[in-house]
Amino acid sequence: MKDFAQVIVDLLEQEDIDYGDVRVEEKKREVIYVKNGVVEQAILDTELGFGVRVLKNGAWGFAASNDLSALSAEKVIKRAISLAEASSIKGPQIALGNEDVVSGEYTSDVEEDPFNVSLDDKIKMLLEIDGIFASSKYAFLRRGHIDFMQSVKYFASTEGAFQKQKIVHSGANIGLMVMKDGEVQERSFENYLQGGYEIIKGFNLKERATNLREEAEKLLFAEPAPEGEMDIIIGPQQMVLQVHESIGHAVELDRIFNYEISYAGGSFIKPEMIGSLRYGSDVMNIYQDATNKRSIGGFGFDDEGVPAKKEYIVKNGILMGVLSSRETARRIGRLSSGAARAESFAHIPIVRMTTVSIEPGESSLEEMIDSVKDGIMVDWNKSWSIDDKRLNFQFGTEIGWRIKNGRITGIVKNPIYYDITPKFWNKLEKVGKKEHQVLFGVPNCGKGEPGQTMRVAHETVPALFRKVNVGYGR
Repeated sequence: MKDFAQVIVDLLEQEDIDYGDVRVEEKKREVIYVKNGVVEQAILDTELGFGVRVLKNGAWGFAASNDLSALSAEKVIKRAISLAEASSIKGPQIALGNEDVVSGEYTSDVEEDPFNVSLDDKIKMLLEIDGIFASSKYAFLRRGHIDFMQSVKYFASTEGAFQKQKIVHSGANIGLMVMKDGEVQERSFENYLQGGYEIIKGFNLKERATNLREEAEKLLFAEPAPEGEMDIIIGPQQMVLQVHESIGHAVELDRIFNYEISYAGGSFIKPEMIGSLRYGSDVMNIYQDATNKRSIGGFGFDDEGVPAKKEYIVKNGILMGVLSSRETARRIGRLSSGAARAESFAHIPIVRMTTVSIEPGESSLEEMIDSVKDGIMVDWNKSWSIDDKRLNFQFGTEIGWRIKNGRITGIVKNPIYYDITPKFWNKLEKVGKKEHQVLFGVPNCGKGEPGQTMRVAHETVPALFRKVNVGYGR
């Protein structure tokens, strides 16, 4: 793979192009899925291939192949150049911002290789979790899923960059649906982190399964969520969805330039708002951090060879930065944020989230609850809806807790809340301390045309918002 990447660059340097790069990647993935006590999937697959990107006459050309031969290399390069030449006939002229040329290596911290753990042991664990769920007399759908991914990737460019990365992800998704008199409730747990099988062990899935079963049963007998305008505390897992949908996608610079408008939507943000837009209250601080080695949104270099960065997106409520690539960042006179990423060797890099997180504040969860006279606390996403400008949203959660006079009075079911993005974030009053911070991975963020699924992450804390519209999701 290393030698082949160098061969591609050597060939690209002989061509009449403005820029060229190659990614050679071998990806291995294991997925095991148990449903209602039956092993429905146990798959181990691999893919190996390379993708070539060239810039010529102000236009991109991209081509890929899973054939790592000399003949294939020449064909793919010619195809990429041909596409660039065809694309350059009309349209805006593309250029890349000047970045430092960097070579190096990045490797995930792995204590226990997940691919060396026996399939029998993995299935046994999932079946034990299924048994915990099955002990509920109301159980009607039980599921357990674990997922492991390893990527070895070489990147090289005609500018002289040469990089190698070996990244390992491990994740799990378990859930229970219960039913009584036609009513269905669900409790689940899902997370994906960078690292080996120690990640799965650290999730304590059997203990979590017991807690999920108990909460699912309580939801069947819980009061409906209240309706009206009231204070709301959003838990760390639901904050993942809140940050992802109303901030992460909104600050992708290609969306801001309407590159994605026909498929995945745009953004309410305009380029001239960067540095001045009051996105939220003074206690709102959002950053992107691709250097986080526990995150599935973490890496050493993005797919344009830009080193991973940590940068503020929102500082004290003001929009200060965006997620960008070399191409898009140049248009606003900035350097890339290192957020150009591709799903695989066969996809062209586009602007994607990395690890977009809310910075911890100074409030404990107890202080937040104590400050609420009439409100609700919600967590664990169940449903979501947001418009194509990332403004109007309505989110629902699996579980809620009623708060009266600074005390939790009980569980409520089917809570929803809705608002308008900047209006909502300006209602942020208290942000949880670092001790409440949790890192969650999102393995299925969709974007692009043709569509790409990317792994991203968010590090979040509970947060208190005042006077938000809440309701009961019937």
